[in-house]
Amino acid sequence: MTFILAIDQGTTSTRAILFDVNMQAVCSAQQEFPQIYPQAGWVEHDPEEIWSSTLNVCQKVLADHGISTDDLAGIGITNQRETTLIWDKTTGKAIHNAIVWQDRRTASICDTLRDAGHEEMVRAQTGLLLDPYFSGTKVKWILDQVPGSRERAATGDLVFGTVDSFLIWRLTGGKSHVTDATNAARTLIYDIHAGAWSDDICALLDIPHVMLPEVKDSAADFGVTDPAIFGGAVPILGVAGDQQAATVGQACFEPGMLKSTYGTGCFALLNTGDAPVLSQNRMLTTIAYQLDGKPTYALEGSIFIAGAAVQWLRDGLGIIQNASETGDLATKADPGQDVLLVPAFTGLGAPYWKPDCQGAVFGLTRNSGPAEFARAALQSVAYQTRDLWEAMRADWDGDAQVSLRVDGGMSASDWAMQSLSDLLGADVDRPVILETTALGAAWLAGMKAGVYPDQAGFAKTWALERQFTPDMAEEKREAAYARWKRAVASVIDV
Repeated sequence: MTFILAIDQGTTSTRAILFDVNMQAVCSAQQEFPQIYPQAGWVEHDPEEIWSSTLNVCQKVLADHGISTDDLAGIGITNQRETTLIWDKTTGKAIHNAIVWQDRRTASICDTLRDAGHEEMVRAQTGLLLDPYFSGTKVKWILDQVPGSRERAATGDLVFGTVDSFLIWRLTGGKSHVTDATNAARTLIYDIHAGAWSDDICALLDIPHVMLPEVKDSAADFGVTDPAIFGGAVPILGVAGDQQAATVGQACFEPGMLKSTYGTGCFALLNTGDAPVLSQNRMLTTIAYQLDGKPTYALEGSIFIAGAAVQWLRDGLGIIQNASETGDLATKADPGQDVLLVPAFTGLGAPYWKPDCQGAVFGLTRNSGPAEFARAALQSVAYQTRDLWEAMRADWDGDAQVSLRVDGGMSASDWAMQSLSDLLGADVDRPVILETTALGAAWLAGMKAGVYPDQAGFAKTWALERQFTPDMAEEKREAAYARWKRAVASVIDV
């Protein structure tokens, strides 16, 4: 049989999933790795932890399923986006910890650039806003802070990449310094219209062009693995940032199709076809995927805290032992209480883009307890999704689907998905395969290898597991959402 190995390098863990010739997951392995918080608002990863966890899970699935590299048609990679690394071109060693997408340390750089009037130029070229979320200001910060690094970057001794680039560099033994269009589109330095790194923005941030990776299609020849790593050479044929990979895995190939992924954060993408739509509601314009040199664009809304709110219940408050307990606990909440959580633990993302505000809890009573907190955490994700839903539909003048395709860990919770449907006033479609991020990366590689079907054929394989339909009166839904908006406004105003 022919297999595709999908690497899903995420924010809190790395996974490897082996897909067979029928695009069915047959074996998987996962390894968590530490999060590093040097100070408030800063989030880092040890690059060697990213690399070692990737090696470990890949080697484990190959061993567990008893196959060799001869059985692999290719590798697909999907990754946490915007997380930034700079490494030595000779040794492959990073000069600083990876700065994670959640990190807010460059907020002052963004403020300075915005005050100087640069945001409209940046937005026009990249589709993004000036926010510490994106890679560009992280690159500038590292080059500013690590002595001698800017000079070494200018001579080509140092190279920049997002996590996909770093992994490909390591997997190929330093032979390939590449990325794909979806990851490049999240760096704040890539012109999504011209399909090239922006001279203007690189000059603005003092980033040498020579340190940037080559940008390829999402299905392309990214290089072959060093035979010493897995025991044989395997071509890397598919790459996409995690949210774009999920869009592909959900087969959202037609304009107007909308998906939302619930992992550490929540990310909704609306396919807008071959025409980029400049948002009037502070959504992002990005590349959903790029095939045969042709980008397909999307509107994206980014929520920083989704599953991370459940992790907070577990690790911060200690009121649950496992994330899967949250839905059952929420059902036990007192219906007479209305505890509301605004989880601005790392600021607020779309459509507010307020990096400095902090979270808050409203409506506490003497009887508020774990069940009420669990319900508030899950509902906070639904409220934030409603914010994105409203903004996207205001921006998009084409025909949009009336349902939302969901995936990611939290989508497995029936309670959370019913709450989402109720607060959106729309159907929520959960597919049979929830591992859509890894599936998207696998399909890109398998399609390039010629072992998986084309877009139309792949779209036909999408199957509905359950549809959640609204079961809340409109008056109650709108009153609840109005209360949410007031709570967010109060957090922003503090």
